Amino acid sequence: MSNSYRKTPIIGMTMAASDKRFKKAEHRRERASVKIAVRQAKDAPDPKLFGNPWAGEKDGKRYFTGHPKLLRK
Repeated sequence: MSNSYRKTPIIGMTMAASDKRFKKAEHRRERASVKIAVRQAKDAPDPKLFGNPWAGEKDGKRYFTGHPKLLRK
């Protein structure tokens, strides 16, 4: 049986395992502000205001340019 390798060499920029905690907090903050806007009969805030990937633990993603053997799953 052969080894399994990533097909797309895109990885997170830091050693954080996941952005899950950051995403949960940002979605919670977005839902709260939308709820307040609905109560006050205002327009909902722009979704781009929440969940900026550069503010997260992983700092976004980038192409991996190292040795292909390091892309092993």
